[in-house]
Amino acid sequence: MTGKEIIKVSSEAQVIEKLAELVEKYAQEAIAGKSSFSIGLSGGSLVKYLAAGLPRIQTDWSKWKLFFCDERYVPVDSADSTFGLYRQTLIPATSLTEEQFVQINLKLPLEECAVDYEKRVREFFHEAVGVPSFDLLLLGMGPDGHTCSLFPDHGLLGETSCLIAPISDSPKPPPERVTMTYPLLNAAKCCIFAMAGASKAEMVRRILKDGENLPAGRVQPLNGQLFWILDTAAASQL
Repeated sequence: MTGKEIIKVSSEAQVIEKLAELVEKYAQEAIAGKSSFSIGLSGGSLVKYLAAGLPRIQTDWSKWKLFFCDERYVPVDSADSTFGLYRQTLIPATSLTEEQFVQINLKLPLEECAVDYEKRVREFFHEAVGVPSFDLLLLGMGPDGHTCSLFPDHGLLGETSCLIAPISDSPKPPPERVTMTYPLLNAAKCCIFAMAGASKAEMVRRILKDGENLPAGRVQPLNGQLFWILDTAAASQL
């Protein structure tokens, strides 16, 4: 199944519930088919949503391998570390272990760190040349329409030579990060945006109704499914 589906629910609690339901579905299908489930995580409100929703799902956690759609180049104990947030919230609430999360190597300089992360993505998928296809990528959207660490009018929007790119001038702090690029994002079997609240409504409208060419709107899996899960407030301008 390919294409885009906008799912409107009445509350943030239902966004969390629907997101967990879809994650459970894609995990079950992947594990049944190939005995592993590859998922990419993002930060922001998604951390809260997953920590609340995922502990209730039925899955074989031992088959999960978790990557990061983007990660801040900061120590794990920093409040800005996406892995650090999941370590505090999701790991204690599930049977997941730290070893199942593929973290960036902070011992390397930023550019080498990005090259190393791409190498480890490729190794997991046994894909030395082509573009690997994640089972599921979970994405957020910032108030400027950014997703991952792909920001409006930034040079990385046109990056096609690498799957994981470094960014040292993020307009949103912290400035140094590594991020998936569109060739990897759009090769996924499924991408899900999940969001709630009136603060998202204008950008949701500009992307989904007006078709503005903003970073989150450029996520369009070539042979996969795209979901936008929105509560009433986030969908209020559609």
